[in-house]
Amino acid sequence: MEPRHSPNRTDIEHGIFVNRHQFGLHLLQIFMVGLTIGMIRVVVPGLAETEFGLADQAFFLLTSFVVVFGIIKAVMNLFAGRLSEQYGRKSVLVWGWLVALPVPFLLLYANSWGWVIAATVLLGFNQGLAWSMALNSKLDLAKPSQKGLVNGVNEFSGYVAVGLAGVMTAYFVDWFGAREGLFIFSLAVILLGLVLAEWTIVETLPWAARHQALVESPDAEPDSRSFKQLFRLASRDNTALVAINQAGLVEKFTDALVWIFLPVYFLAQGLTLVEAGAIIAVYGLVWGGGQLVTGPLSDKIGRKGLIVWGMWLCGAGVLAIPLSQGVVWWSLEAGLVGLGMAMLYPNLGAAAGDFAPVAHRASVIGIYRFWRDSGYAFGALAMGLAAQISQDLQTPFWLVAVSMGLSGIWVALKVHYSDDKDPPTTASEKRG
Repeated sequence: MEPRHSPNRTDIEHGIFVNRHQFGLHLLQIFMVGLTIGMIRVVVPGLAETEFGLADQAFFLLTSFVVVFGIIKAVMNLFAGRLSEQYGRKSVLVWGWLVALPVPFLLLYANSWGWVIAATVLLGFNQGLAWSMALNSKLDLAKPSQKGLVNGVNEFSGYVAVGLAGVMTAYFVDWFGAREGLFIFSLAVILLGLVLAEWTIVETLPWAARHQALVESPDAEPDSRSFKQLFRLASRDNTALVAINQAGLVEKFTDALVWIFLPVYFLAQGLTLVEAGAIIAVYGLVWGGGQLVTGPLSDKIGRKGLIVWGMWLCGAGVLAIPLSQGVVWWSLEAGLVGLGMAMLYPNLGAAAGDFAPVAHRASVIGIYRFWRDSGYAFGALAMGLAAQISQDLQTPFWLVAVSMGLSGIWVALKVHYSDDKDPPTTASEKRG
């Protein structure tokens, strides 16, 4: 799908302000994608037994839909960047919305847990394609010195939407019933996202090409590394990228815990679905809103410290939840976890971009996002087994807290910027 208005090379200028119209439209795309995943983060786990046929105490099966989501999203992240370099960012964005169209109907007519898993597979495709492209397009439009800001506002838009959708769908379910409420909300969001992607978005590959031309010498040989070589670079050879990728994987343990076990845990403590949704929304809103500060802050003071302390704050907040009682305490602890995520989340993505060869930034960020979102699968699988064996809802909290602490230590020891300069200068754009 070619853009209706492709810019001439003379029209291309980098910067968020000068490209604010398209930048804002891509933020709206991220908000829509956040709504699509946020709509099932409270309602589906909370009503897994009563509405979708899942047996009580079937903790391992409860995690299965997040395991599947993580695998699909991780694989799509891996290839979305490469696909966008071949077919364009806009085409991949539109594909992401098209594949999500059956989701509302699967949730409406689900007569077993398998239907929920099928819907989650499609949501994994949607997330991997649409979120990746909206982020890469904003990075194309922005200046190299704005990567932290881009990641901050990107994750703000997406995870504020995740938090809001959790509360909104809880109310929709209260008003219309579980299936009907999910159907109305999800169909409206997906159709709107598709229409806006097709009719308002402009292809940003020309901006990406201009980035590459600005940092490469005219006489330089083109960087023609294969995808296999790039994957090996990011996953084995570059110690900083390996540390960043493992931190991305482990931090998803926290989000998987919030997604799967927090609604179930709060309902087991006697809260209503709306009350549980409100507490979990605190996590999403603090996470999303905090990134407006932590993303651009990393461009000024550096990314590493924010990442490491964010990992440790998340671990502390997760551990505190089962050790306390009451809505007030749980809301404060959810906010603490959200703050930790705000510190680490946009800056892990920005750090991956710092160490990526400019010509292959979308691919390397895609590899980071592959490892990061595979954390949904690894984390959900580990937590599900731990809870199933122990038959104790508190076990996953301990598992996640310890994992976050150890992962933060790894980043502290292995991520080093050249000449000890963090935040990176534009010279780091030439690394690779």
